[in-house]
Amino acid sequence: MSWLSDQALANLRDAAASPDLAGTRYRLLGPLGRGGMGAVFLVEDAELGRKVALKILDLPDSSGDLAGRLIREARILARLEHPGIVPVHDVGTLPDGRVYYTMKFVEGQRLDEHAGRLSLPERLRMFERICEAVAFAHDRGVLHRDLKPGNIMVGPFGEVLVLDWGVAKLVRPAGPETVTSASEAPASILPPAAADTAHGSVLGTPGYMAPEQARGEVERLDGRADVYSLGAILQFLIAGSEAAREEAPRALAAICAKAMASEAAARYASAEELAAEVRRYLDGLSVVAYPEPAWHHAWRWINRNRAWILLVLAYLVLRMTLLFFTRR
Repeated sequence: MSWLSDQALANLRDAAASPDLAGTRYRLLGPLGRGGMGAVFLVEDAELGRKVALKILDLPDSSGDLAGRLIREARILARLEHPGIVPVHDVGTLPDGRVYYTMKFVEGQRLDEHAGRLSLPERLRMFERICEAVAFAHDRGVLHRDLKPGNIMVGPFGEVLVLDWGVAKLVRPAGPETVTSASEAPASILPPAAADTAHGSVLGTPGYMAPEQARGEVERLDGRADVYSLGAILQFLIAGSEAAREEAPRALAAICAKAMASEAAARYASAEELAAEVRRYLDGLSVVAYPEPAWHHAWRWINRNRAWILLVLAYLVLRMTLLFFTRR
């Protein structure tokens, strides 16, 4: 009797978990990652000749609830057509019975892997683009609910994409219909098996969840829950910068504190508001979260216009020098 090595067992597990793509347009190239309820594989779309990412269920699902949730995730992504959100290409059922969907394959690094090579201003500009994608989703009635550096991808050309909408909350459908929760959404928007999380269920990542989300108060969640998570991401970006190794700018610390206030009413009202605050900081303007004395405003104005000030001073010195010598 021979024993299998750990590597051989791992290979067998991977083979068993791999999707059965027989009879589909896709050819398996290899695994990309696992997390939550799903596994993601790199496949080739034979009809279009391109690589795409294929997500399937990776857990037993006798009730069909998880399959419904995966379809729900695909439908949510399909309505979020934005450069900062990965587009969905296809959805269906594999021969082995597992539900799947395919999406754009993004080559790059996660934000927590990529941020170390950027300066603080570059990190903040990237953060603005994350906020823009989240604000777009909010405008379409979708809350992400699991924003964190590991769910943000930075592509080879600096593109920023928000990933993993598996626990997203559908607040209202796009279009003229108006609903107040996912459970009220029509069947064409949300499968019955994927009704929104009930009160008391906690979905998200500790350290990035708003307090009301951590308490399972699903019915209270709105865009300010994602604002809290964005504030935690901003705090992460500042913490790894050179500025933090010296002393984090007080204005940025104040922005983080406001975004991560324990009470939702005390936070920024929207992702756009948070992005605008960071933009004001980058432009050398005062921020709402950090009231400053008048001399700070004056000093910031001098820094913002120092090139012109130096030119004027140089001109005055030259003028005074010429006057001095012409009068002698």
